[in-house]
Amino acid sequence: MKGVGFARVAEDLGVSVPRAATERVGARQKGFQDDVLLLAFVLPAGEVDRFVDGLAPENELIRREKAAAPAGYEPTAPFAHLGLAEPETLDGVTTGPVCAPCAGQLDSLDITVAPVGKDRSRIYLRGID
Repeated sequence: MKGVGFARVAEDLGVSVPRAATERVGARQKGFQDDVLLLAFVLPAGEVDRFVDGLAPENELIRREKAAAPAGYEPTAPFAHLGLAEPETLDGVTTGPVCAPCAGQLDSLDITVAPVGKDRSRIYLRGID
């Protein structure tokens, strides 16, 4: 959707993004039945656990050594729209649902944490509204 950027998507997801976050991107894709909210940003390694813990996942996130999907994978609501690789195509990530169903407006919210170099990680959030 035009005019819906990072700040609005973070608000719609109910996520407090740390001040240290850089490379902030977000979008909302209008769907037939549900909208998909995409949010991504980079955090210093020391901030990642605190951010994830603040989302209070009901279950422990899963460490995935190998990509879950092949290169060229195109989900219905692609992060490629934001100039990023799809989290399902990345090796060495931590991923899982943060809430399903979520309190409030969201039907679900999933997170993927992908290392970006030695001391930073990209946070991918995909919510269904």
